[in-house]
Amino acid sequence: MRIVIVGAGFTGIQLAKLLINEKNQVAVVDNDENTIRHASNQLDCTVMCADGNNLETLEELGIAKADALVCVTSSDEVNMITCSLVDAVYPDILKIARVRNYAYYVNTAKAEKKHSNTFAGKHRPLYGVNYMIHPDVEAADAIVQAVENGAVGNVITFDNTDLEIARITITEGSEFDGALLKDLRTKTDIKFLVAYIEKNGETMLPSGDTKLEADTIIGVLVSKDNISEVMKLCGGEQKELRKVALIGAGRIGTIVAEKLMGGTQKASGIARLFTSIKAKRNFDFVIIDNNDELTKAASEKFPEARVMRADATDESFLRDEGIVNFDLAICTTHNHEMNMVLAAYLESLGVKQTVSLVGSSAFAEISRKLGIDVPVPLRDAVVDSIMSHLRGKSVKEIHTVTNGQLEIVECEVTSDSKASGKELKEISNPGSFLVLMDKKSGVDQYQIATGTTRITAGDHIVLITVAENSKKVLAFFGSGE
Repeated sequence: MRIVIVGAGFTGIQLAKLLINEKNQVAVVDNDENTIRHASNQLDCTVMCADGNNLETLEELGIAKADALVCVTSSDEVNMITCSLVDAVYPDILKIARVRNYAYYVNTAKAEKKHSNTFAGKHRPLYGVNYMIHPDVEAADAIVQAVENGAVGNVITFDNTDLEIARITITEGSEFDGALLKDLRTKTDIKFLVAYIEKNGETMLPSGDTKLEADTIIGVLVSKDNISEVMKLCGGEQKELRKVALIGAGRIGTIVAEKLMGGTQKASGIARLFTSIKAKRNFDFVIIDNNDELTKAASEKFPEARVMRADATDESFLRDEGIVNFDLAICTTHNHEMNMVLAAYLESLGVKQTVSLVGSSAFAEISRKLGIDVPVPLRDAVVDSIMSHLRGKSVKEIHTVTNGQLEIVECEVTSDSKASGKELKEISNPGSFLVLMDKKSGVDQYQIATGTTRITAGDHIVLITVAENSKKVLAFFGSGE
């Protein structure tokens, strides 16, 4: 693919690195000299210092032959105007814009939904933007996914199935400690699949002869109803969440609260728990912020919750209100470093589990070392979302794991796929990719794949692959561009 990226900040550079590693042709433009100098030192691609919202500049970078335009500058207006400009001249190019103004995002989504028939027909997309990405929405979705699954670790969920991938640490003396992967089936009747392994700072795709040891982290594909059983085999325990504190009533915190408490049309798992248990007075949801306006707005929006204007770092307050005995604390303030410190502090005081919004995957690694159960990297969530849209029509979604070393991709097997008609054991390529799930055409639910699963055209599959091989693997299944 040929991709033009407007904006060479963190997101632009991270996105460019992933695309370059997959052998795509990438061009990056930014009008800040220092920013572009920094980008040129990190990227092996065309880099230009110029205004990205200038059509002549974009044409010089090859926009006429590009497959996609991604606008991730610090200005929402520049991102949207640039997409609109390109759409007017080159309507067939895929255009993605990151926006931080929530009103732009919400109003656009409402308009598209209201006039879905029109936008699906002869008219161009609003502002010329095919996909509008909002960082806060992406981060909130990741946080809610983790909370719904008991905050056992970062969890990846998929549509049309109750299967999900949970990140679990093996403890010393557990059933899985010292076991070979091929022998795990003898320890339980539960259906599961180990998708990836993190050991001694390295990430790998597993094989049957892979030996599991204490402190090894595994990504386990399993039904959400069986996560607690797998955790027991790993030496852990999934705790019930009946007392939850949300610290930070800003935009991300508000979106999280809406989803957790059923403020959206589709109530989450914990929202249903809240509704059923509230009458018994056994569930407590507390929102804490030191901003008077934010707490007032939260009180009006969430009357079922206890909303407190307070300093969450004040130990006397935390003890007086019983927060130190809570099952879960979710830190979503705008200060990402403070979220890390606060989450670690709360755990030291007695809070059983914590979720913390952090800036990037680098801070996520630091957070885990501090004892935080689930760090959610804001910037990486945005990059994942953009990458999903760049994969082509047959690729539905993509998730990067372990600092982007591995990618989990949902895609459709096309009629020209080399894998079509073959069993997975016939196309096995250990160390390169692993097919995790398969959904046959006309079937609603994904199933865990086995060696005898036969892949056919029209199947929807979920696979995990080494990131640098992703493009080649997708092409093998007919899903590459």
